[in-house]
Amino acid sequence: MPQSLATIRIHLIFSTKGRVCAIKPEIEPELHAYMAETLKSLDSPAVCIGGTEDHVHVLFSLSKSRALIDVIEKVKKGTSKWIKTKGPAFRTFYWQVGYAAFSIGKSNEAALVRYIHNQKKHHRKTDFKVELKAFLDRYGVDYDETYLWD
Repeated sequence: MPQSLATIRIHLIFSTKGRVCAIKPEIEPELHAYMAETLKSLDSPAVCIGGTEDHVHVLFSLSKSRALIDVIEKVKKGTSKWIKTKGPAFRTFYWQVGYAAFSIGKSNEAALVRYIHNQKKHHRKTDFKVELKAFLDRYGVDYDETYLWD
């Protein structure tokens, strides 16, 4: 084949350090926009971003020329530095070290986009621990629960 073609959709989930409710409603849209711009600059455009005060879900198209860990590291590091410039209330902001990332097919994209857009409503009934464990189980990811919650 004379060219390299790929479509790699990633559902990324990560939380604030200690799951502190640090993503305030007044900063959330700007944070998501900054994340989207960062992903775009990494040739890995966001499809949608959503979340709550303690975690985010990002659906993006991973660049065929970038490693997943490098993209995640740059997004987390860049947004952490950026949010700290938004005032004294955000100076101690940190993301949790880990993350969960799942590949999804194009046929599942619409349902996932709806799910991400409905995060606030979803989390009125389900907490983050239950949600994350459900995703890990659904995707068959082995994990040690001891290390899920730092």
